[in-house]
Amino acid sequence: MYGFDAWGLAYGLLVCGGGIYGYARSGSVPSIVAGMSFGVLAIAGAAQLNQDPSNIWILLTSSGTLSVMMGARYYKTGKFMPAGLLSLLSIAMSLKLLTAHYLLN
Repeated sequence: MYGFDAWGLAYGLLVCGGGIYGYARSGSVPSIVAGMSFGVLAIAGAAQLNQDPSNIWILLTSSGTLSVMMGARYYKTGKFMPAGLLSLLSIAMSLKLLTAHYLLN
């Protein structure tokens, strides 16, 4: 069976959508490149997680990296949108993955 972890898929699509929105709104090439790169990684991780629930590493790497990057950006700018929101969502995804991983083991 091939499928996706629903939360991971939603997270990945949100990250991709944020990159597209950042590009459409301000013409920011780094937004679309980072958004699509991290979003596709998250979607791939969600597919992998569905195949093997203990293999959280791709999705965790994507969400963990975004937690740090966007958290630092929020700290620097003080603007909740988009950096603070994406940082919170990334932290939540990382905690969900770590909790599920340690409950399985």
